[in-house]
Amino acid sequence: MQDKLQQLTERLYNEGLAKGKEEAAAMLEKAKEQAEQILASAQQQSQQMISKAEKECLEIKAKADGDIRTASQLALSQIKQDIEQAISIETVAKPVKEALSSKEFMQSLIKTIIAAYSPDKEATGLEFILPENMKADLEHYLKEFIHTSLSDGLDVKFSKNVSSGFKVSRKGSGYFIDFSEEAFIDIISGYLRPKTRKLIFGE
Repeated sequence: MQDKLQQLTERLYNEGLAKGKEEAAAMLEKAKEQAEQILASAQQQSQQMISKAEKECLEIKAKADGDIRTASQLALSQIKQDIEQAISIETVAKPVKEALSSKEFMQSLIKTIIAAYSPDKEATGLEFILPENMKADLEHYLKEFIHTSLSDGLDVKFSKNVSSGFKVSRKGSGYFIDFSEEAFIDIISGYLRPKTRKLIFGE
């Protein structure tokens, strides 16, 4: 009886041990499979993240290259414009200033404008505003010119607000045509800039 009990105990133990080993082996195998799956998924996600990061890096680099190229082109264009403007103004400013400071030139220019406005010498309705500092040089001449050559109606005023050149208007029009030093420089410089660009940059 005791031998049978011992045998039964040993058989149950062995069966339990074998079953436990089988279950442990199955769990270990499952754990290995899960670990392999997790590792494969992690590697895939890692590769996707790397690929995404590389793509974003290339996009950022391409955009940065484009921005740098655009900024460089704009900067170069602005530098060229500044050089053209500086040379044109430097070339024009002094001669214009000297010309507009000459009473003979101013007299001639005013006569030309009056003649162009009114070929029949009827310059009625024109108003000139000239620099206050040229009043002594021009006032007497213009009064004589108006008296001897033109009918009444041409007004000449002198103003401290006009530093050089002059402004002319048709009375009641509400606007003046600017013949100031700055206006002459802008007009002549604008004409010279393309020639300056071609001379300096070959464009």
